Amino acid sequence: MKFLDQAKVYVRSGDGGAGCVSFRREKFIEFGGPDGGNGGRGGDVVVECVDGLNTLIDYRYQQHFKAKTGTHGMGRNRHGAKGSDVLLKVPVGTQIYEEDDETMIADFTEVGQRIVIAKGGNGGFGNLHFTTSTNRAPRHANPGQEGIELTIWLRLKLIADAGLVGLPNAGKSTFLATVSAAKPKIADYPFTTLHPGLGVVRSDNREFVLADIPGLIEGAHEGLGLGDRFLGHVERCRAILHLVDASCEHAGTAYRVVRKELDAYGHGLAEKPEIVALSKADIVDAVTLGAQMERLKRAIRSYGPPAGEGERRRAPFIISSAIRQGIPDVLRALVRVIDGEKELEGVEAEDGWKP
Repeated sequence: MKFLDQAKVYVRSGDGGAGCVSFRREKFIEFGGPDGGNGGRGGDVVVECVDGLNTLIDYRYQQHFKAKTGTHGMGRNRHGAKGSDVLLKVPVGTQIYEEDDETMIADFTEVGQRIVIAKGGNGGFGNLHFTTSTNRAPRHANPGQEGIELTIWLRLKLIADAGLVGLPNAGKSTFLATVSAAKPKIADYPFTTLHPGLGVVRSDNREFVLADIPGLIEGAHEGLGLGDRFLGHVERCRAILHLVDASCEHAGTAYRVVRKELDAYGHGLAEKPEIVALSKADIVDAVTLGAQMERLKRAIRSYGPPAGEGERRRAPFIISSAIRQGIPDVLRALVRVIDGEKELEGVEAEDGWKP
């Protein structure tokens, strides 16, 4: 099933049914009077968060949803029935925005949440409603109110405990495939990952959800590459795992590029707890690995946020997903950050770095 995290949908609630103009005319019954019933209310447009969905792919093939019109009133004081509602089912993590794509209407974070985004029109009154002491035989009725027409945006932001960020081809998909049962596409060229992926990771006796997003490049916030739209999937994460390719030209530069894109994106991503790991350690020699490690440390010192009072910086890890080097340590560190623990492995008292 194809992953879709954004959809534009047109919805319209149902019109109210018209009231009826009717008079009771029966043999041997004089002065029957008006008996026109009211029209029924139009159907509502309801959005519900349900279990079992993880994409908005259903709204790629159908974008228009219209609730039913209320039934018109009839004679003999018969009121019209309410029109049928239309129900839009969305996965957990979906946000609804108005047509301007900026004003949020709802944010679904739990299964079972419901919201009526467009109420149906009221039904019109029949002529019986207008009967008074001075107007015993009214000959007019109200038409039903029109429904509400809206254009909304559905945006899915994955609910994950931790998120993977980094430049393209930094080893994010390989890491996800190694630590979970997920099967992302893996290849030796950039932008292999075109859609976000999720995996359930187990570390010791603890499980958490890890999200992998397409790689970022310099200028992603301006639309270069795949842009930074997929960063929305790590907005809800409690921790970020930043992978830097040990075989790249300069690990420090690679780290700074991604950090700048996180800052440019905003929404609090730059302030989230971050664990940095130098990946693909098995394909470089010891001298190169040491040089890249020093460059990465300097970049984190110069660009990373300062350590708070009583808090020490976390040292970058050295990992290799191919031979599972350093993987358990990274996972344990992620679990501790997710659980809100401040004392983490991989720190040093003096300058914050582990040799």
